[in-house]
Amino acid sequence: MTSPAINAGAEDIEHGGVVVEMASTADPHLSSSSSSTDDSISISEDQVTPLLNQSQRPKVNIFSVSYPRQRPFKEQITRLAETETSPFLQFAFWIWNGSRYSGLLCMALSSIIYCIMEVVSDVFTAQSIPLFEMAFTRCTVILILSFVWLKRSRQPIFGASSVTKLLVLRALMGYLSLMSFVYCLQRVPVSGAIILSFTTPIMAAIAARVILHEKLRIAEIGGLACSFFGVLFVFQPILNIQGSTEAGEATISYVKGSYHLYAALVGLFSSIVGGVSHCFTRAGAKAADQPVLTVFAFGLFASPAAALCTFTFEGFVLPGIYTLLLMVVLGSLAFFAEITIARALQLEKTSKVVNVLYLEVASSQILGMSLSRIVPTFGRLVGCSLVLISASCTMYIGPEKEVE
Repeated sequence: MTSPAINAGAEDIEHGGVVVEMASTADPHLSSSSSSTDDSISISEDQVTPLLNQSQRPKVNIFSVSYPRQRPFKEQITRLAETETSPFLQFAFWIWNGSRYSGLLCMALSSIIYCIMEVVSDVFTAQSIPLFEMAFTRCTVILILSFVWLKRSRQPIFGASSVTKLLVLRALMGYLSLMSFVYCLQRVPVSGAIILSFTTPIMAAIAARVILHEKLRIAEIGGLACSFFGVLFVFQPILNIQGSTEAGEATISYVKGSYHLYAALVGLFSSIVGGVSHCFTRAGAKAADQPVLTVFAFGLFASPAAALCTFTFEGFVLPGIYTLLLMVVLGSLAFFAEITIARALQLEKTSKVVNVLYLEVASSQILGMSLSRIVPTFGRLVGCSLVLISASCTMYIGPEKEVE
């Protein structure tokens, strides 16, 4: 809206222009009839010089006057919807892309989601389902939800041809890591399998140094070591080597130990390919500028492959409605955990952000002790303290600006 002074100046210029135009385009008969008046009021041409030249004279009329524009109705509705967004969604948007700490916060959120999945699995009991079938259901849910996400956001399903190789490698490595971990979990005690799985952040940092040529700083190495020692304190694997005087029992114990050693090597292989998968996830998410695309590629490859393993190595068990609903809920939580991990790897350096993954151990232990489901021992308290101190130092140091 223009001020009154500006409007008054514009009216003066307009009236001055009209006077000049009327004086220059007057009829000759009219000027001869009013010669006496012109003689009495004789104004020389030099005195009636216009303030502006013809080329500089502003053309002001009713069509050029500025009026306050009304915003389109659709834009008003959109802004109204944005202002009425719930605080939860605003907080989620801020974590996703509203802070320079978004990469670290997304990884922390994924750790919390994995902790919630563990609590849901412990609290809600259902019928026994083979692990390969559970993996197939989870991969299928991830595939469907990632496809819906890409369609709703109008993103290309398969991405550009330049990132296809990265997406295929990410899907392959992720599937190998998942299947080998399932194999290890079936044949190794749960505490040992979990400890092997938590070597994945260390493998990811090493693989990022080799594949992505990221610098591995001493502070990051110390943080990963501190967190891993915290995991060791929490689970405290007990290796009971029981000797026996009977030859038969000694032979059985030796065979069982060798069998567990082979399964442990498979679990270590799962951690290595899982770390490589994190590197390809980071590379693919940065190249495609869409972290959900890496999750979709994993689901597209892993879902049929897991179905093949289910029908090949184990028998298919038809789940009940309650069990199926529980598996769908866990698959949905796994989807959100996967996309937050992909987003964190897209935004932040690998060796720095993977250290936050250890928060899953500390949060699950603290929640279990608060609900009286886990006995608070000295080892657990020390382990949780080490993990929290390491993750807090990582968050305090903050993200690192990488030179592209």
